[in-house]
Amino acid sequence: MIGTLLNAATVLVGGLIGLFFGARLPDRMRSTVIAGLGLFTAAIGIQMFLNTQNIIIVLIALLVGAILGEWWQIEAALERLGARLQARFAADGSRGAATFVRGFLTASLVFCVGPLTILGSIQDGLTGDYSLLAVKATLDGFAALVFASTLGVGVLFSILVVVGFQGGISLLATQAQALFTDAMIAEMTAVGGILLLGIAISSLLELKTIRVANFLPGLAVAPLIVALMAAF
Repeated sequence: MIGTLLNAATVLVGGLIGLFFGARLPDRMRSTVIAGLGLFTAAIGIQMFLNTQNIIIVLIALLVGAILGEWWQIEAALERLGARLQARFAADGSRGAATFVRGFLTASLVFCVGPLTILGSIQDGLTGDYSLLAVKATLDGFAALVFASTLGVGVLFSILVVVGFQGGISLLATQAQALFTDAMIAEMTAVGGILLLGIAISSLLELKTIRVANFLPGLAVAPLIVALMAAF
């Protein structure tokens, strides 16, 4: 859990710095910065997708994940959580409820989707080695600075998701390590890359609205498909 707590701390510090200096940046500059982060996120997503060994698995995982996500209304649930947090902790409406929820959702997804999240959390929980999460924490800290300067205080509350998601994986590390193969991790990483690309298109570059959170079940579906294929 040390790596997860370190990750949460860097997001908090980076987010606070972003909030402090964000108001001093002109809207035009902040818009350009968030667009740059969007392009970078898209590039990382494409790079992650190229890890796939079977694009059909990724496609099926995305489609099944989307059906499950829409059925369970994951994004709507996260939006309601973000709205409640906004009403409780940012009632002054300085950036508005919509911006708060957008910051919360975007930061939560960016910080929790990726191979470092899965592998780092497993390594931290199983052996106590949090070196991978330390690298991720550094990257997330800088990302939180940029996000908070443009998307506001909602970014800080993504810490709740980071601690819950990564901490949960670390606690289940022994079982996860026994179940996941390299092939499973590769396809899960590829699906995560598509989700990051969706985040870039929807939340950062604002090219098209995509309910990216509803694709999250695909991260679990991908390794399940690999396991089924290996069994048969």
